[in-house]
Amino acid sequence: MRSARENKVKKLRLMILAGETSGDLQAANLLKSLKSINPSIEAFGMGGKKMSSEGAEILYDITDLAVVGFFEVLKHFGTFKKIFEKLSGLLETRRPDAVILVDYPGFNLRFAKTAKEKNIPVIYYISPQIWAWGENRIHEIKKCVDKIIVIFGFEETIYKEAGVKVSFVGHPFLDIVKPEWKKEETIKTVHLKHDSIKIALMPGSRKKEIEKHLPSMLASCEIIKNKIPSAEFVISRIKELDQGLYNKIVKRSTVKPHFLDNKPYEVMDIADLVIVSSGSATLEAAIMEKPMVIIYKTSFLTWLLAKNLIKIPDIGLVNIVAGQRIVPELVQFNATPENIAKESLDILTDHKKIHEIKENLRKVKSKLGEIGASSRAARAIYKFLNLS
Repeated sequence: MRSARENKVKKLRLMILAGETSGDLQAANLLKSLKSINPSIEAFGMGGKKMSSEGAEILYDITDLAVVGFFEVLKHFGTFKKIFEKLSGLLETRRPDAVILVDYPGFNLRFAKTAKEKNIPVIYYISPQIWAWGENRIHEIKKCVDKIIVIFGFEETIYKEAGVKVSFVGHPFLDIVKPEWKKEETIKTVHLKHDSIKIALMPGSRKKEIEKHLPSMLASCEIIKNKIPSAEFVISRIKELDQGLYNKIVKRSTVKPHFLDNKPYEVMDIADLVIVSSGSATLEAAIMEKPMVIIYKTSFLTWLLAKNLIKIPDIGLVNIVAGQRIVPELVQFNATPENIAKESLDILTDHKKIHEIKENLRKVKSKLGEIGASSRAARAIYKFLNLS
């Protein structure tokens, strides 16, 4: 291990692997914090535009890897295998000082084993969700990961009890979940009425998620519109995806939603209610204290497999952190337009319920720690590598 003095002269070489849009963002923020302490970092690996903008050499772009679900991943097995083998080879030829894995456990846990076999320190930032898949997985992690950096307080307890080196740094969303525009500017830009009920639609960030979720969301909006004629709907659109994907689905609906590209926090900010696909966006909505209805649909085989493997009653992160169901969840066959509309209307027409949900969301937010997660994670990494 290098001393802090040596580190000022020699470059720190890091392989960083992130496999999704959210992971790319968190890896980029982490790299930025690492570089603020030591600018002479050479970073390379798998990621996207955010990591690249912070100076990482992106060898494999995550845009090509945006698939979800066990059987969906199987279809792309050849691609993943090729990437895995090429990255494994770089452990020898470029010999990083450490491998930093960001989320994406299906790929990253396997890679951790390979790096460990080559005696390269393995650091995992944003832990695999052992609390969802069963804590037996923790023994696998303990064998191949040298340091875990977690973003939920309850995860720290689980890892400590298992004897894993762990640091809780708080949730990085607390640093980034805030709109850049004022509400007035967003309403004007999207051409909305000031006095309307506004509903945000967050169907997901992947093509398959949007294809699964958006039709049901829009069909529910038709029902809501019949009950609340003043209601307006805004879709948080991913600009990098084919716009024809959205247009094809919207064409089939009698509701004509508004769009705002790559501005999810602005869309949430103006919303009275968010209809959101399960995932990190539920926590973003929680931080913004927005009442929500969570939905999730996947292929039948993936759902069947997950149903038998997942060990917890709720899938929405906001409900998991709360320790109880504080907002409705509609999964697979329950995620019908009628059910989505019913849950949405139950919230929108009940001021007491809105107040109760917002109060519970504030409690969830308080459990996420304090701002500065990326900086604390960077310091934890340097400390672990004996560079601080």
